[in-house]
Amino acid sequence: MADYLIRVIAKEAGVRGLACLTTDLAAEAAQRHQTRPTATAVLAHGLTGGALFGALLKIRQRVAVKFEGNGPLRKLLVESDSYGKLRGYVGEPEVDLPLKNGQQDVVGALGHIGVLTVVKDVRLEELAEGVVPLAGQPLDDELTFYLSQSEQIPSFVEIGVYMNESGEMEASGGLLIQALPPYEDDIVVRLQERMQELPPLSALLYAGETPETVLAKVFAGIEYDVLEKRDLVFHCGCSRERSEKALLSLGSQELEHILANEGQAVVDCHFCLQQYVFSRDALEDLIVELEVAAMEEE
Repeated sequence: MADYLIRVIAKEAGVRGLACLTTDLAAEAAQRHQTRPTATAVLAHGLTGGALFGALLKIRQRVAVKFEGNGPLRKLLVESDSYGKLRGYVGEPEVDLPLKNGQQDVVGALGHIGVLTVVKDVRLEELAEGVVPLAGQPLDDELTFYLSQSEQIPSFVEIGVYMNESGEMEASGGLLIQALPPYEDDIVVRLQERMQELPPLSALLYAGETPETVLAKVFAGIEYDVLEKRDLVFHCGCSRERSEKALLSLGSQELEHILANEGQAVVDCHFCLQQYVFSRDALEDLIVELEVAAMEEE
């Protein structure tokens, strides 16, 4: 089953819900980055959270979710847009910790001290940024804390990741419940309690439950409408043209230094591991381009 996200609204109850399946996303990201099991679990949690946060955006907007902690993994960065396109990476893909209570130690990998930063490109002059401290909790609880503290909207996030004994991805997905204006938290608390009465989300997804059936269980007895079903895909927007612009931003002196010492420039994309190689001739052309532009400005 391909990855996708469902968005629903219960107007009379004053709440909306999102549920997604991210198994293929997580598996593809793990394959691209050759992550060890613990790093794979962290990446799966991050991509799922990114998919949920991306579904809160308006058209043509983007969001970046970054965890930085004192654990061996150091960093997790995920970017998502309003169309279901995601990309992400971890700071140390080789991290693999002993299981904790039979589960991958996601909290131990990221650490108990750090920050969660959410940056939104909402098509205004400046980016919207929110920062909260990490509390050494599971990633879904950290995201819930962010929504309540930074955006001050009653919400809860639930993420489930199921991996087999070999550390391979079997199921991944998530759920986000959020109050609608005037943002009463009673309904959110009630639905969160109902979610806690169910088996773990990871077990539900592994057993074959879908985003639709999970939402139906959580919203049982509450009338709601399905607003959208969107595909979720791993997509990186890097390109040779963007890499060229990045090199140009270094300036002619830095490019001359690279040319003299390296003979070429290699630009790596952290998100998809694509490499863009700029030969000596290509660097010389960029230097000339910068010099011509400088002369025209005089």
